[in-house]
Amino acid sequence: MASEVAFAHALKIALVARAKFTVLHVKANPGAEWQDFPGVRDTLERWELIPKGSPKSAVGQLGIKVEKIIASSKNPVKACLGFLEKHPADLIVLAVRQHDGHMRWLDKPVGKPIARGAARMTLFLPHGVRGFVSRQDGSISLRNILIPVTRKPRPQPSVEAAVRLIRNLKLPPGRVTLLHVGPAAEMPAVKLPEDTHWIWSSIAKGGEPPETILQTAREIRADLIVMTTDGPDGFLDGLRGTTSERVLAKAPCAVANLPLASMLG
Repeated sequence: MASEVAFAHALKIALVARAKFTVLHVKANPGAEWQDFPGVRDTLERWELIPKGSPKSAVGQLGIKVEKIIASSKNPVKACLGFLEKHPADLIVLAVRQHDGHMRWLDKPVGKPIARGAARMTLFLPHGVRGFVSRQDGSISLRNILIPVTRKPRPQPSVEAAVRLIRNLKLPPGRVTLLHVGPAAEMPAVKLPEDTHWIWSSIAKGGEPPETILQTAREIRADLIVMTTDGPDGFLDGLRGTTSERVLAKAPCAVANLPLASMLG
């Protein structure tokens, strides 16, 4: 389920961006078959973007290039990082499972080393969360975005990432909520766009950052939380039992982590 949700999101984003879409599956069993996983053509046919029974060439006519790779390895971290080193990605989409207050992809020794090596924007789709792309028809239901802001790391990259997402996905009007956990007087200033046709609002709340972020996400029915991090090292520091880890562990929606070192198209 979670893998299919992540697949749908990655495919939809690749279609909109007219980008290369790589599906990497790491299996200890060298005999893995692709029929065990979602099919690109089957999905595009279900979304009515290509006719039923279309040849492979029909996918390329939509402006995307698809590559499916099965890596046989008992070490998923080594396999993923090895692939990313040779084939850098602009966006990584991961399905993650929440278990006993922790994200399994983030438990040692898988998620943290991948996050360290990736240093790119990562979209996490927690298990049980439908996300904002429909698996059934490919429609997008992204109307509420939550951006936690603090002085460090800088919040501006998250704002700019949200703007690009709104524009690139050609989203209808919605709302972006900037949340500062702490005194309103200490809320950092950010430059807001003027032409997204979205409502941008700022709020300040007290409390512990993780709990306040999660509570606010539920209150506004957020479809996506966008969080800026200081890069791979700062990301890992933040995941050691503090804000990022606790938000990811209980997030009611998709979460995008944006390292400051990343550059989005």
